[in-house]
Amino acid sequence: MNQIIDPFNRHITYLRVSVTDHCNYRCHYCRDEEHQTHTKKSQVLTFEEIAKIVRLFAELGVTKVRLTGGEPLLRKDILDLTKMLGEIPGLNDIPLSTNAHLLPGLASKLKNNGINRANISIDSLDPVRFKEITRDGDLERVIKGIDAAIAVGISPIKLNMVVMKGINDDEIESMTEFAIDRGLDLRFIETMPIGLAGIEAVDRHYSERDILCRIRASYGDQLLPIKSNQTDGPAKVFKIQGTDTSIGTISAVSNSFCSSCNRVRLTAQGELILCLGQKDSVSLRDALRSGMSDSKMKQLILDAITKKPEKHFFDSVIDNISTSQMVEMGG
Repeated sequence: MNQIIDPFNRHITYLRVSVTDHCNYRCHYCRDEEHQTHTKKSQVLTFEEIAKIVRLFAELGVTKVRLTGGEPLLRKDILDLTKMLGEIPGLNDIPLSTNAHLLPGLASKLKNNGINRANISIDSLDPVRFKEITRDGDLERVIKGIDAAIAVGISPIKLNMVVMKGINDDEIESMTEFAIDRGLDLRFIETMPIGLAGIEAVDRHYSERDILCRIRASYGDQLLPIKSNQTDGPAKVFKIQGTDTSIGTISAVSNSFCSSCNRVRLTAQGELILCLGQKDSVSLRDALRSGMSDSKMKQLILDAITKKPEKHFFDSVIDNISTSQMVEMGG
């Protein structure tokens, strides 16, 4: 039975776990051009610590844990962690978010060690443009990673495209066709003002309304709204009838989905983040390393949830998140 209920009667069933704040790509909406990650190994949660914290959340009713980063596949021996999480009672969903650069060599092993589905970031199908957005990313390798995940049976696979006005908004239709051709789901994401990079990206904001207008122009009568499950993310989702593809929009800025928020985030350094638009956090790493008992750790989590805000203010207040980096918060 779920015990994590915030002050606004939202049941928290979904934990996003960042296993590293390092990434082999440097997407310009995710972190500042000059940003460097200097996290020391001692500051990062060990796999055993992650598994223990996740177990406590599972005992409190969390059923879904997503592994994120940075780029989670950069974490050495990541398969050991996926296997450990797969053995935790109560967890029935352990998806992965990745840029797919390392998937060609890891897809099969991930599938055999607890990863049941994946979200893959891909913001352009043009190699030159992709390289510019990611600051030297390799589109061909990413597509090979996507195809490797398909081949080993990781399913469903969702493609995530951050839509930016004047940069890649002309690829909405082609990305949809790419997803349909491979039988994949697709999510179009608005830019979010997290960190200086994200704040600067607001100038390139492309709204959910404009995205859906384009999609309806191409697939109008084929779009069938899909009702979300309790542990699903915040996307507004439609099935494209006659295909195996669903498309959705994630609109944190133009159409706040806070009323249905069901998640919290654990950073690689063990900070429990209650909302991307809020400074408040609690160090579960420090509590764990102090020798705190399981029962007190659970109470610490429940007490932290009482500080989860009703909503963010991305559309009006950005000063409180200007010093953050999305790459360090787990997306």
